[in-house]
Amino acid sequence: MMRLYTYFRSSAAYRVRIALNLKGLAYDSVPVHLVKDGGQQKKPEYLALNPQGLVPALQVDGQALTQSLAIIEYVDETHPSPPLLPADPLGRARVRAIAQAIACDIHPVNNLRVLQYLGGRLGLDQAAKDEWYRHWVQTGLQAVEAMLAAEGAFCHGDSPGLADCCLIPQVFNARRFNCDLSALPKIVAIAERCETLAAFAQAAPANQPDFE
Repeated sequence: MMRLYTYFRSSAAYRVRIALNLKGLAYDSVPVHLVKDGGQQKKPEYLALNPQGLVPALQVDGQALTQSLAIIEYVDETHPSPPLLPADPLGRARVRAIAQAIACDIHPVNNLRVLQYLGGRLGLDQAAKDEWYRHWVQTGLQAVEAMLAAEGAFCHGDSPGLADCCLIPQVFNARRFNCDLSALPKIVAIAERCETLAAFAQAAPANQPDFE
């Protein structure tokens, strides 16, 4: 049994939950609260699993895997059906580019520790932090919208994959911070399709045991 160290609202953990659900894989969910107790991800016992002090971490056969994209690709390689990456090299490169545009460019400047630094060390108020968040999310998602093909029900073709695992958590956060998605019709349509699928619905923050 795999053990996923997760937080209900973490985008990165959300991605992995979707991927595990798409594969039909069972796992034990171990909540790591990123705010309570000064941040449980900073505790020595968790840092022993993930020295970065981030979620998720996936414990498999006594090994702790970190970084959501690396975890998802590990899961895809070890449980190849259904595939989360296309069979052809160009398709895989395209899907990885979309996924990384979200996970490596949009998310890092808006994650919890950045927002905490903006409000704490730099003294920005909530309105300024929200403006920061919306600026980078909307700028990034506009680029992702342009990367998406006109055809296909999902980010690449007619089956959900790695890119969709990344997109849906980012859309969730965009809505949470009242980002304007009206100019992103392809993203909105993909999100609506994904949200009808059990694998995505079961991974949603509101359906996690640590939801609050």
